[in-house]
Amino acid sequence: MHIEKNVCDSLIGTLLNIPGKTKDGLKTRLDLAEMGIRQQLHPNLDGPKKKRLPLASWNLTVDEKKCMCGSFHGMKVPENYCSNISSLVSMDDLRLTGLKSHDCHALMQQLLPIAIRGVLEKPVRVAVIRLCLFFNEICSKTIDASRLPKIQSNLVETLCELEKYFPPSFFDIMVHLTVHLVREVELCGPICFRWMYPFERYMKVCKGYVRNKRHPEGCIAECYIAEEAIEFLAELLLDDKTVGIPKEKYIVDKPTSGATVESVYGKEFQQAHLCVLQNTDEFRSYFL
Repeated sequence: MHIEKNVCDSLIGTLLNIPGKTKDGLKTRLDLAEMGIRQQLHPNLDGPKKKRLPLASWNLTVDEKKCMCGSFHGMKVPENYCSNISSLVSMDDLRLTGLKSHDCHALMQQLLPIAIRGVLEKPVRVAVIRLCLFFNEICSKTIDASRLPKIQSNLVETLCELEKYFPPSFFDIMVHLTVHLVREVELCGPICFRWMYPFERYMKVCKGYVRNKRHPEGCIAECYIAEEAIEFLAELLLDDKTVGIPKEKYIVDKPTSGATVESVYGKEFQQAHLCVLQNTDEFRSYFL
């Protein structure tokens, strides 16, 4: 997850030319001149102390930056899918600020390929989208083990494509570590069962419990017990008419049409349970 965040920061910082996060600049162009590669990107001298950097394939015009940032600013996603991306976009400075790990996770896997559809040259755009598809594929809940060699070969081709267009400074250790992610999946299984997103979210909840910073453990314990008691009472009083407690936002287990709800108990429940077990492959040998 931290590899994904660092790669996302480098990619978005380079595309939007965000100071402090971009991998492009005068030093990068001087490195190209020192290595004697990409003559068209070497800095041009416009005076004794002024140097002009030619536009590269990863540089966006002002209109393209507005288009990309406008896509992020106008995106609407399902509730609890990710944070409010529009609040992280500055249309004045044309940059994204305050990105958290899960924000970068959503950007790399779903939102960035949509935002760059109308910008960049086609080969550069395809290479970036292929990198996003790689992260999306290895982070899925189910992964076909027979496809892992193909995923690895596609990633190597994608990195080679990126090397053709992006500067050498873009390929730091974090971009290199993506090569080892497929091997990690082979040894440890899907990534989504090992990342730290749920624990970081719960740590934020625990930090919100702390009111007395001198005794943080006691505050967390007391608030946890109080929250459990409130949840128990809320479930107990769910079917009663209460005053001061708002109604549930979502209707749970209630049909939208004029159907009737029937509950199965006793003998009928046992018969249904036995029928399910008899038709399950894992338990079929016990009923022979």
